[in-house]
Amino acid sequence: MYPDPLTPYGNRPMVTPIVNAVNYEYLSFDVLRQITEGEIDGYTYHRDDNPTVRAVEKQLAALENAEDCVVCTSGMAACTMVYLTYLQAGDHMIIFHDTYGANYKVSLILERLGITFTWVDADDAGSIGDYLKPNTRMIVLETPSNPLCKLIDLQAVRAAADTVGAMVVADNTFATPYHQNPLNLGADLVIHSATKALGGHNDLMAGAIAGSKEHYNRLWFTRQAIGTTLDAYSAFLLARGIKTFELRAAAMADSAMKIAEFLQGQPKVSRISYPGLPSHPNHEIAARQMRRGFGGMLAFDVGDDEEDAKRFIAALKRIRHAVSLGCTESLICIPYLTTMLYLPPERRTAFGVSKNTVRLSVGIEDPALLVADLKQALACVAQGRKETRP
Repeated sequence: MYPDPLTPYGNRPMVTPIVNAVNYEYLSFDVLRQITEGEIDGYTYHRDDNPTVRAVEKQLAALENAEDCVVCTSGMAACTMVYLTYLQAGDHMIIFHDTYGANYKVSLILERLGITFTWVDADDAGSIGDYLKPNTRMIVLETPSNPLCKLIDLQAVRAAADTVGAMVVADNTFATPYHQNPLNLGADLVIHSATKALGGHNDLMAGAIAGSKEHYNRLWFTRQAIGTTLDAYSAFLLARGIKTFELRAAAMADSAMKIAEFLQGQPKVSRISYPGLPSHPNHEIAARQMRRGFGGMLAFDVGDDEEDAKRFIAALKRIRHAVSLGCTESLICIPYLTTMLYLPPERRTAFGVSKNTVRLSVGIEDPALLVADLKQALACVAQGRKETRP
């Protein structure tokens, strides 16, 4: 055997090595057989597996208390892989309206393949049993949801799903594994857009699906077949982000609570949705399912209309106007104009999103500076002033 060029004396590198190799030389036919038959972790071709990718998969599995994890090219790739792996023509799926808008586009594709959908308002999650059918194979949810931060009782959904043998798939992007582990609450699979808080620096795209080893094997087959394996450099960046993930998640949750409490007293702000506030309709569920805080995401309505929301965002000097979430910088957007553009206009407002709803992803800046920025921008709305961002 050749010595390992990365660790010839057994010393371990302090960072996950980036292995950019597309293919690998076989040292023997027996090793090739062991790899291809799944007896050992090994590498033949990047679309199958990669050492850098495999290392970060194991880190993510540990964060979610999962047996294993499949990493892929984006959060939507992760969602689509789940649907393609477990659904077929004639199956029925329940998905909640208050979810990332691109799921609607994927549903249009799956409908062409003979899969039917029922879209449910997260406010009706307690009546999920009313929407089940004998052919319901999957229930997909986000809790807290995107963008309105609604909470869904995972254990109640699990109990309902069991009556028809359906899978429960939870998108944990908003909550993150720092605050919530859906597998412990009854989910079969956990999905992440690892682009967001897990990566945390706006410099990579990745998705992740965590669950049992059996699920890993099935999802790995799909990933290998359709070619959604993550590249080694993005996997390296994701592993780097995970090093500081818990520190960032704790800081974001602490700041988000302070911001939510500040917003409660502002006359130009209404309908503040943050799970940590006792006034949140689902606060009891959040307190039961989440731990160590309630995450860094919140939504609220500004002023009376879309123009007030635009005026507010234009006046912000520190908080960035951009999509995405969970990164070191605080980001704000109007979901009606951005993350929900995938939906027809009438569907964007059908489950509670208004044209003046803004979604705030709290970063790791000094919360006092963020509150000051929000305060001066709200003053511009109150005075009807238009500001130009620096």
